[in-house]
Amino acid sequence: MPRFSLRKAVTFFVLFAAIFECSLASILAVDYGSDWIKASLMKPGVPFDVLLNKDSKRKIQSSVAWKKDERLFGSDAANIASRFPQDSFSSLKYLQGAPFNSDIVTYFTSISTAQIAETDRKTVALKQSDGTEWSTEELIAMQLSYIKKLAEDLAGEPVNEVILTVPPYFSQLERDSITDAIEIAGLRTLALVNDGTAVAVNYAMTRTFSSTPEYHVIYDAGASSTRATVVSFAAAEDPKTKASYTQINVLGVGHDRNTGGTELDLRLRDILIDSFMSKHRRDIRKDKRGMAKLWKEAGRVKAILSANSDATSTVESVAFDIDFKTKVTRSEFEKACKDLHSRFAKPIYDALANSELSLPNISSVILTGGNSRTPMVQAAVKAAVGEDRIALNVNADESAVLGAALYGASLSRQFKTKDIRVTDVLIHDIQASYLASNPGTRTIHTAVLPAGSKHGARKTLTFKRKEDFSVVLNYPNEVMSGFPREILEAKIVGIPEAIDNLTERGAIDPVIKATVVLSESGFVSVGDAIAYGEIKDDSITGKLKGLFGGGGDQEPLETDVDEAAPKDEKMEKDKKDKATKPLGKDQSTIPLEIEIVYNSQGPLSLVAKRAARERLRALDNMEMSKQLREEAHNTLEGYLYKLRDLLNDGPETPFTKCSQPSERQTLSNKLSETIEWLHDEGDTADTLQLWEKRSVLENLEKPIVHRYKEIESFPQALNNSQKWNWSTRLFLSQARENITADAIAGVPSKWTSQELDALEKALKEHESWLHDGVERQKKTKMNEDPAIDTQEMQQRAKTLEQHLQRLVRRKVPKFKKTPAKSGDASGSSSTEPTQAPGDRQPGHDEL
Repeated sequence: MPRFSLRKAVTFFVLFAAIFECSLASILAVDYGSDWIKASLMKPGVPFDVLLNKDSKRKIQSSVAWKKDERLFGSDAANIASRFPQDSFSSLKYLQGAPFNSDIVTYFTSISTAQIAETDRKTVALKQSDGTEWSTEELIAMQLSYIKKLAEDLAGEPVNEVILTVPPYFSQLERDSITDAIEIAGLRTLALVNDGTAVAVNYAMTRTFSSTPEYHVIYDAGASSTRATVVSFAAAEDPKTKASYTQINVLGVGHDRNTGGTELDLRLRDILIDSFMSKHRRDIRKDKRGMAKLWKEAGRVKAILSANSDATSTVESVAFDIDFKTKVTRSEFEKACKDLHSRFAKPIYDALANSELSLPNISSVILTGGNSRTPMVQAAVKAAVGEDRIALNVNADESAVLGAALYGASLSRQFKTKDIRVTDVLIHDIQASYLASNPGTRTIHTAVLPAGSKHGARKTLTFKRKEDFSVVLNYPNEVMSGFPREILEAKIVGIPEAIDNLTERGAIDPVIKATVVLSESGFVSVGDAIAYGEIKDDSITGKLKGLFGGGGDQEPLETDVDEAAPKDEKMEKDKKDKATKPLGKDQSTIPLEIEIVYNSQGPLSLVAKRAARERLRALDNMEMSKQLREEAHNTLEGYLYKLRDLLNDGPETPFTKCSQPSERQTLSNKLSETIEWLHDEGDTADTLQLWEKRSVLENLEKPIVHRYKEIESFPQALNNSQKWNWSTRLFLSQARENITADAIAGVPSKWTSQELDALEKALKEHESWLHDGVERQKKTKMNEDPAIDTQEMQQRAKTLEQHLQRLVRRKVPKFKKTPAKSGDASGSSSTEPTQAPGDRQPGHDEL
């Protein structure tokens, strides 16, 4: 029994340690944009800031590319797009969850030189020049894995959890796509947060609010789209703890998926294309490298025009060996974008309409997103809301990722941050579709989660069914052109058996209840399904209840009940429900099985994700092997140069003095042979061969280096040994005097003569060995192996030191007084010693 208890205790300790370690894990926040990626790491003890890349840049370009067999990320990948246009992949955010035949994919092909292909799921894959295909999820997973590695280098530990920003208009297909990419990258999704909501959290972090709500518009002008989010900020108090907190409520969202910085780049690239074709009468659109160069140039010219009235575009050898040069004015650029002016402000109007607020209710319009710096965008917003409402009080590039990191920290107990609670909303209508109970009749569509439903909402549908059936969750309106409306199909099975069981128990008119859940990350699903029937109670109490209405009314069929109440109200409701339920097993409810079926464009299967993860891991391993080989090659090459310099430095160097001519000749011959081998076969040699070549040379060099190091360290080692010889001899002299004094005084001594004799024997042996070694060392030349090794000297001196310290640190034994004799008239104790133990010489206590 004790053995079993001990095993349980050890198991509990290991489990607790694992849970504690997980609870202290780091959290990675990522703002994944079409053009740029920003990341932040939340870890106890690490300053809260934006994650820097290897070049100490605060944002990373959303690009991945291959230069032959070398994979590149960030600016390195973007910079080679003009040289390897078919092997450089950017703006992948457009393709998340997108069907191959959708309009957004067509738009992507107009801004990218990458070659696309259709996957088995009817989604998009991108093809390298060598024919290798990568799905969108795999390419995004590569970028997230790169960010993960940067975070782990900073944290000094594995990073496994991530919170990622997404646009509020993302459909479930797009949210599934990004979570699949996160999982393939070896991360776990802590949460998805809408980017406007993340900016609101960042805004509230350093501000205080009153109990009266403040209304603000978060205007996010990004590369791929423009979004506006109406949010309210107010101070609130927890009814239980009485602690104050900041409540953020998202009230309405407006968006334009086709208006953003990328669209401006596209218009500006078209200006450059027209200028080139009018000047040189050549169609540059057929040259992928030329188009990639003009796309990069369009981004550069747009940045110049943001601060200047005109800009000169110059591209060397843009295509057909032609050097291109032209001048673009801001007025020309704005004229090409004239139709976009009204579209920049429309998301604000839509957000206000959805929130049922008007412009006078708004305190400020907070600008964020890189495209918000463009003059024409600012002009459109100012014209819509007035210049006095424009606020530039958040970092346009970093506010979303910092807010996401703070939101992620609030989900973990290990971080203590300002108490900010967020309520977000769904912006797409979601309905449930199912066949009517009569076979061959119509399909019924029920709105379960209308636009504006709060994240975390739950709705229960009640059906009077006796056979298995399916509920399809879908969008009644098209989310985006070419995107499927169906989200998932939930097959509810096991109904006949459950109905029969409830009928046997005496249930009256059993029904089926299915709960539709909207998660905090914006995912919709069918959470559970049950068969329910009120059990008929034939007892007198039951009959009285039925007589006076205690039994309750039968629930309406095929209607929904909103359970999206605030958390405190939910808890009170749950308590009341529990109080009314009889103790014991609930006989009126039977859980049913739910089989979730996705269409072909739904989330990746477990098998597909595992295969993608293994594919990326194989690529990582291959690159790691290549990196190790390159390091071994570079290390060997540098070592060869070092040896060559040592051999050629002259006769007065320590290396020459400590080596024999034969050794230098052997080393020189092997060095020449290795240099020739490296020149001829080094490029094809594997890592093991490179390390073996170095190892052979190191074995020849090692005796020479050892002699030099021994000559350097010998004086200090000898001085240390002699110091302990002297300390031991001094201790022995004083200790023997103390033993003699203790014997005369009749008190016990700290040491015995045998112990001192053993120490003295060890001292003499050490002195003899050291003297003999030093004499032999005096006769040894510099280019000969040392007669006495300094490491052995240190070990022997340490042994003597430990022997000495054991005796020095010994405590004085206690001295017991002799009891007084019965015939002693004075009653005093026995005669005191002439010398108290405390009066003895201290010996070597200072050692």
